[in-house]
Amino acid sequence: MPELPEVETTVRGLEPVLLGQRLASVEPRRADLRKAIPVDLRQRMTGATVTRLSRRAKYGLIDTDRGDTLVFHLGMSGRWRVDPSAILPHDHLLIGTAAGRTVALNDPRRFGFLDLWSSEAIAQYPPFLAMGPEPLGPDLTAAYLLSALEGRGASIKTMLLDQRIVAGLGNIYVCEALHMAKIAPSRAAGRIALPRLERLVEAIRAVLTAAILAGGSSLRDYARPDGELGYFSKQWHVYGREGEPCSCGALVRRRTEGGRSTFWCARCQKA
Repeated sequence: MPELPEVETTVRGLEPVLLGQRLASVEPRRADLRKAIPVDLRQRMTGATVTRLSRRAKYGLIDTDRGDTLVFHLGMSGRWRVDPSAILPHDHLLIGTAAGRTVALNDPRRFGFLDLWSSEAIAQYPPFLAMGPEPLGPDLTAAYLLSALEGRGASIKTMLLDQRIVAGLGNIYVCEALHMAKIAPSRAAGRIALPRLERLVEAIRAVLTAAILAGGSSLRDYARPDGELGYFSKQWHVYGREGEPCSCGALVRRRTEGGRSTFWCARCQKA
């Protein structure tokens, strides 16, 4: 599933094509993806000018001068294609600009979705109401984590994947950040002291920033809007590397919990 760096990369890839452009055509090519596509999406978006592109957690946001925000989620296999040479069967939304550019939302598995919401009230969009701070924003601090995790007996990995604690973190980047911070993924979240949480916040930011610069990680169908594959997977230290040597020489381990794999180094991440 595309995670925060993949969505950020997608938004940045769409920005040169859409920002400041009038949308000459907006064509939904089916009635639904994971849920119904708003029936008035074509009417509300056609003729509008894109004023801003941004991201909240794993959601992409496209604002227009009509006060509407197109919210998109890439689900398991969604990606935007820029100026496609041909329209494919799974291109479910086509947007054409007055400048002659085209973007197509392609989603073979149809686990993504599209929605429209008031730009002015985007903070009240239902999925955003209970979300924690952005991991790259100023509100994620060690002091915040210390307070949010106080008394929690669940593992630090479980807590970091809880969108109510931190918005947008996914399995790959939590494994990598915990390794960089030298914290065991099974450590009780409420038992981690402030200095180690400071190291963890720095690691989260470093891992996400590196992943965005690398264009994200390519898993299954993910590709950037320009068609290129993200290559952060080549920088993974533990994720997907079970049985391979960590930089310290010990072998990377893996265990499965709730359908998710956790990768870690028992030597580097002792506690």
